[in-house]
Amino acid sequence: MEDDSDLEQSSWANLPDVCLRHVFHWLDDKDRSRAAMVCKKWNQAMYSGSLWRTRTITFNGQPSRAHAFEFETALWYVKKFGKYLEHLEIKLLHPYSTVFTRKFQVSMRGLLSHLGKCNCRLVSLSIKHLELDRLVWKNVVRAQFIKNLGTFLKRMSKQLNYLNLKGARVTLEEGCELLNSLSCLTNKSFISEINIEDFFSLHLPVYSSTLFHHTVSKFHSLAVLTFNYNCISDELLDILCKNSAHSLCTLNIKCHIHDPHGQVVWGMSWANLAKRAPKLNVNFYFERVMKHDHLARILLVEIPVRSISLRSCYFRDPYWMMRPTLTNILPAYWHVLQKLTLEVNNDNELLDDELLQLILSCRKLFFLKVWAFLSVTFMERLLHNRAERKCFLTTIKVRIYTSRQETSEEERLLHNIYKKFKNLIDSELNYFVITYPLV
Repeated sequence: MEDDSDLEQSSWANLPDVCLRHVFHWLDDKDRSRAAMVCKKWNQAMYSGSLWRTRTITFNGQPSRAHAFEFETALWYVKKFGKYLEHLEIKLLHPYSTVFTRKFQVSMRGLLSHLGKCNCRLVSLSIKHLELDRLVWKNVVRAQFIKNLGTFLKRMSKQLNYLNLKGARVTLEEGCELLNSLSCLTNKSFISEINIEDFFSLHLPVYSSTLFHHTVSKFHSLAVLTFNYNCISDELLDILCKNSAHSLCTLNIKCHIHDPHGQVVWGMSWANLAKRAPKLNVNFYFERVMKHDHLARILLVEIPVRSISLRSCYFRDPYWMMRPTLTNILPAYWHVLQKLTLEVNNDNELLDDELLQLILSCRKLFFLKVWAFLSVTFMERLLHNRAERKCFLTTIKVRIYTSRQETSEEERLLHNIYKKFKNLIDSELNYFVITYPLV
């Protein structure tokens, strides 16, 4: 008769391959390597392609023993399992010195070179926050890295479907060189999703560059494009209308206070694009761009805006007021707006009535996130209207700023409001509301 240990060993030995691969899926590299030494069957499971389709490789610039072997491990992985890779994410954290960036560049050269030779499956590549305009990147190292990355993109251009180079901070010429790599082989690129938010260095008026327009004209099947408003121009919208209207569904546009955004874009250009691309939704993210005249020049009524985020990041500018934006600009999107985020320091400007009226007028609005100076009674009025089906919110996240350190009275009132609408909140809403002292 078999003892318990024999039965346990037998059950693991007879585990179906699909179950064994599922177990291996939850193990890290070290545990997978150890498990592969148990038996031949487990060793075969270790080399199952399904385990190695997705990979995040992290290079951490903070010196420590734990990070000492990151470069060697990354190259080992690519040589061993790179041929299975379909989704690759490279993370560069805290590049603190020129020595580290040089070592990163050399390792990436080997990694990309080997991957370019052995892989024919990669469809997704993400390398975010390189910040190549920082002083830790020497000119020679920076130029070599961009050259290596461009060569790799050229090799992968026929299969790559998603590229994320957010935060690369390159010059106009370098950025266009990298993007052009995706179309070197056929002079056309059919990649469907690109994230070039903060891709170009600060202060660059990309919208006036014929080089950039020529580069974008090579993309013929864009579905999702994420970029900065300093790239927007009538020429760009016309190019998207001509080449990608059949596929374009999402534009994510960031407008930062330090990016040039004084260009004139005609509503007719937006109207033509919206007409030719009926599936198009536009999401705007504003960082410290709060003045009414600036927003009015950007948020044209012809744009099919699905989401708007306005963030002042705790800064208080005496030259801007939020009320005109809530009453004059945002109501134009009453028929399309689905998500609204307001993180504003509106001290001395109470917005309860204007904000509530905007919410009630937007018939498709389901997501609301507000960090602002509001009265507690605003929440009671909002929930009362929601209970009467006068608005259609399903997510409510509110941080009520107060200039007082002591917030017990406001918390008590919020608790009473919650109890009053408890059935509604618990059954229909994703609800989070707090008070927050902002002194």
